[in-house]
Amino acid sequence: MQPQVNNSHQLMRIRLWYGLLLLVVGIFVIRLFYLQVIRHDYYQKVASSFQHKEKEIPAERGIILAHSGDTNTPIVLNETLYTLFADPKYVKDIKQAASKVQKIVGGKSSDYEKLMSQDTRFAVLAKKLTRDQKDQITNLKLTGVGTREAVFRTYPQGQLAAQLLGFVDDSGTGKYGIEQALNNDLKGTPGELKAVTDAQGIPLASNKDNTLKDAQPGKQVVLTINLGIQQQLEDILKQGLDNAKASSGSAVIIDPNSGAIKAMANLPTYSPAEFYKVSDQSVFTNAVVSSPMEVGSIMKTLTTSAAIDSGAVNRNSTYYDPSHFQIDGYTVKNIEEDGGPGIRSIADILQLSLNTGATWMLMQMGGGQINEKARVTWNDYMVNHFQFGKLTGVEQGYESEGTVPDPVKGFGLNIQYANTAFGQGTTETPLQMVSALSSVLNGGTYYKPHLVDSLIDGEGNTTVIKPSIVRSNSIKPATSQDIKELMEYVINKNHLLYGMQNLRPEYSIGGKTGTAEIAKPGGGYYDDRFNGTFIGFVGGDKVQYVIMVRVNEPKLSGYAGARTAAPIFVKLANMLIDSFGVTPKSS
Repeated sequence: MQPQVNNSHQLMRIRLWYGLLLLVVGIFVIRLFYLQVIRHDYYQKVASSFQHKEKEIPAERGIILAHSGDTNTPIVLNETLYTLFADPKYVKDIKQAASKVQKIVGGKSSDYEKLMSQDTRFAVLAKKLTRDQKDQITNLKLTGVGTREAVFRTYPQGQLAAQLLGFVDDSGTGKYGIEQALNNDLKGTPGELKAVTDAQGIPLASNKDNTLKDAQPGKQVVLTINLGIQQQLEDILKQGLDNAKASSGSAVIIDPNSGAIKAMANLPTYSPAEFYKVSDQSVFTNAVVSSPMEVGSIMKTLTTSAAIDSGAVNRNSTYYDPSHFQIDGYTVKNIEEDGGPGIRSIADILQLSLNTGATWMLMQMGGGQINEKARVTWNDYMVNHFQFGKLTGVEQGYESEGTVPDPVKGFGLNIQYANTAFGQGTTETPLQMVSALSSVLNGGTYYKPHLVDSLIDGEGNTTVIKPSIVRSNSIKPATSQDIKELMEYVINKNHLLYGMQNLRPEYSIGGKTGTAEIAKPGGGYYDDRFNGTFIGFVGGDKVQYVIMVRVNEPKLSGYAGARTAAPIFVKLANMLIDSFGVTPKSS
């Protein structure tokens, strides 16, 4: 009987284990059904997220070129360098890794140790490594330390035209200058890679699910700048500022017959390749377009233009100059060398730089006195004919529009407008001044000043930027000829004072000085602080270049315009005649 009982217990155990097995299998089947059917979509997405990698393909930023003789020469290029990074979580021996990195990259080991000890998954250790440094780092096979390819801007011309160009920050965004103004054209459009990868994250190139959107490179920009003129302008400006014992200044040269800017610069400057080393960010701004000033007596060229063009006076008008005027309780007077009261001409007003002469011309615009008619007429020329108080639209970041006082609202308007007639109480940028005078000297066409000659897309298609006319009748052609000859007269009479030892009669050269008092923050002007300015032109039968020079607070005695800005203009004019195609007069 015993064997029969044992068989019965054994059968029960088998049935129990069989039941348990069926239960386990059932649980697995139910679980698999849950995972593969009910939760299929969810887990497919999770799996896909591990296998499918989406990556942005950066676009190559467009290069920038400038004219050099008959060719276009790169002034801004792209260079592939490398960023060194670490994932502190995987760095096994921080001290040893820091020491090895320091031997290749330089710097301090302690700095790398601090970076690799941070609570982060991505610590940047160094930027702009060369390919050789990158290969050395790779050969170290340091766990948790790697390199990443990055494209940086490089400047084959060094500091040349730095503020005009601007720079590209670490995020790839253009800052200041051309880089900011044309950032959308230069940056291109990134591409996109969506690939199915293997376990190591390597794309399976043959997989039909791979999709690729090609990156579109940024446009190449060809500037109107002439590299030869730009280089010599910067050299001459630096020498002139050193001679004047001035810490800063600016200069600009423009083609008055198209608005194309041929050169412009400011000092002090910086290296755009090392923008991150600059502590004073004001050095980034292009003062030619962003720093308006009270320009002083160079404004008299435009006051004379408005007075003649409006019919208030003519080129041969004369008047009795009392050497001072009382207006609204204030005295407008001339410099001591004016010769005192006497009969003066329009030419005398410019040649002797008579503040009373500019005030007298303003009076004539009002029928013989400064009144609302005079103010409104002069304001119309400043704002609508010469475009003051408005942005020019030049391709630069942070352009300033300057200021022009309202002709009918406010207090002390008569003395305020008397001041504007000789360049005080209103502010303009050097670019606004050369653009306005260009419209006067070319016969009355105000061209929008511009720095871009053409744009070239990724397929080689070129878009030429044609001159843009803002106003076609800023003054009459006859007025243009009068102002040209009056400014030539100023040079002929004052050339020795300006440092021009020998006249060049085969060329047309004209100009005007300005010595502008510097305004106090609380009102009024300093007695011993001035800015020197000079505006002029050079050409033959027609004007080919218009030039403005600005010297900030020179330390030389005498009138700042004549002593410091005029000699810089003379050197620039001679440089253009000698080397850059100024055509002599036909007779």
